[in-house]
Amino acid sequence: MSLSPINQTNLFSLDNYLLEFVELYKKKRLPTKILLSGDKGLGKSTLAFHLVNYILSINEEYPYIIKESKINPDNKSYKLAINGSNPNLLLVDTLSEKKNIDINQIRELINNLNKSSFNNRERFIIIDNIETLNISSINALLKVLEEPPSNTYFILINNDRFILPTLKSRCINFKISLDHKTSISVINKILDNDIMKFINKDLINYYLTPGQVFHLIEFFKIQKHDLKDYDLRSFLKLVIKDNLYKKDTLIKDIIFQYIEFYFLTKLKLAKSKTFDYYDYFLKRINDTKKFNLDEESLFMEFEYKILNG
Repeated sequence: MSLSPINQTNLFSLDNYLLEFVELYKKKRLPTKILLSGDKGLGKSTLAFHLVNYILSINEEYPYIIKESKINPDNKSYKLAINGSNPNLLLVDTLSEKKNIDINQIRELINNLNKSSFNNRERFIIIDNIETLNISSINALLKVLEEPPSNTYFILINNDRFILPTLKSRCINFKISLDHKTSISVINKILDNDIMKFINKDLINYYLTPGQVFHLIEFFKIQKHDLKDYDLRSFLKLVIKDNLYKKDTLIKDIIFQYIEFYFLTKLKLAKSKTFDYYDYFLKRINDTKKFNLDEESLFMEFEYKILNG
């Protein structure tokens, strides 16, 4: 089962955000530079595709089904989008073999924007994972954001990572979030089953998003590990000892969250505001994310000092 945002016809529990954007569009007040911020796996990219499909399919034979927050899979705009041939939708994301959105991708985007559109419809540019833009890419993007072509909308998606204030200040920021109960409801809908049949309750926490939980389950199926057999401690030992975090970027990000969750559970049990190494490892995690440092030494130290301590 694929959770690629572009082919998700259902929008789970983000319909309130969609309706807000739809109302802004109807009133001709939709910002031309939108920043969607929130944890990875909330459905921000899916929300962006649904908004774009709503607008582009308004006058089509099978328009967006707004009452159900659902894309009609028979509409022309959707079919063109999943084939990568919709002239009114341009996508930019990190390439599979790279860690960053590089300058050549932004240059290609600018070249496409400079070409005349064969129709008079709105054009949308969705840039996912903008936290991976390098300095050269950001500088090139800033120029087009300052003077965007007419009838062009930018939707930038940030996974709650640091981005340069110069980029953030040029957009209207919309913070996307789901509470824990809603996240569980969404993942149950995605799985069409009860999440507790797939994962130990010790691994369900307030950090993980529906997309992260789904990815976690699918990844460990491939690794032939049953997540019902692992509590939090044994799970962390498995991932670090077997270097599973090296096989998948999203798994690495999830492990950061599980380490913090591990400390929080210890704090709760100890009924204290402090716990050995908590502040130390929290800072190391933040520095590793912010400065793109080597995570292996962090995980090995955590295993040695905490899991084997």
